[in-house]
Amino acid sequence: MEKTAKIYVAGHHGLVGSAIWNNLQQKGYTNLVGRSHKELDLLDGQAVKKFFDEEQPQYVILAAAHVGGIMANSLYRADFIYQNLQIQQNVIGESFRHDVKKLLFLGSTCIYPRDAVQPMKEDVLLTSPLEYTNEPYAIAKIAGLKMCESFNLQYGTNYIAVMPTNLYGPNDNFHLENSHVLPAMIRKIHLGKCLNEGDWDAVRKDMNLRPVEGIDGSHTDEEILSILKKYGITGQEVTLWGTGKPLREFLWSEEMADASVYIMEHVDFKDTYAAGSKDIRNCHINIGTGKALSVLEIIHAFERATGVKVNYKIVGRRAGDIEKVWADTTLANNELGWKAVTPIEETLANAWKWQQTLNK
Repeated sequence: MEKTAKIYVAGHHGLVGSAIWNNLQQKGYTNLVGRSHKELDLLDGQAVKKFFDEEQPQYVILAAAHVGGIMANSLYRADFIYQNLQIQQNVIGESFRHDVKKLLFLGSTCIYPRDAVQPMKEDVLLTSPLEYTNEPYAIAKIAGLKMCESFNLQYGTNYIAVMPTNLYGPNDNFHLENSHVLPAMIRKIHLGKCLNEGDWDAVRKDMNLRPVEGIDGSHTDEEILSILKKYGITGQEVTLWGTGKPLREFLWSEEMADASVYIMEHVDFKDTYAAGSKDIRNCHINIGTGKALSVLEIIHAFERATGVKVNYKIVGRRAGDIEKVWADTTLANNELGWKAVTPIEETLANAWKWQQTLNK
């Protein structure tokens, strides 16, 4: 990509989009374009067309999506499939109609079958049933990567799909009701610590920033304690789901951003499959650390990184919790030349610092 090329980052205020924006700026790209949700509703096809007509971006990074954790995916199934399909269709479609040189589509490793052999290679896609709880979201993301693949095969475009593992970092969603595992855990630890220390000013500020089921900092101590207890947070301990043994792979958002920019700079669609292949499919790229950790290992790494002692108890698994989930990153690491390098302790310390800054 040319340093002065116009690059549209869809979702540039989000977890990954903001990290990609910062990474591009740090690498000297000077013509970045972004729009907030209020400025541009990506569900509105006419608005997206008007944006592309006016801005004429040369490169597009599609990091915008409707996302959430297990609970949100279970409850709002129609929202997850409809909104993500619509966003993808609008942005990828207008990218094609406006002759965008290259597009990067961000998906998720939840696209893989529930019982896939671990670590999951790209070619296990569509080989057996998906996890039921996030099936609508996964199908939307599969449709997005297949849209990229199909445009490339039919029209010779250069659209690349990447599938990150569990992400966390600055601008993450720390919502107790619908966030992912790690940010929810970090917020639980923060609130439990505040309650244990009797720091009600910090508790109320946190609740004002992110109310829980309508309960914010203006409510009584009893109301706040009651709702936090419902989510496993007290001054004595925090409750974490699972047995502590299921394995997950976690990726710092800034590492994902670095991988995204690297792929935009160095990888083309033709690099994602073997030359001479008869059936070209599953050309997406797994992005991750290649290492899976249990919740207990994460807690211990967190304690080492922050010096914060976590008083916790672990209870039974929830519906949708899978025993092992991590990606085979051989393609990205060995064939395409990108590898995650930041130690988990460093990224957990950074995530904790980010959580603390929200309450200052």
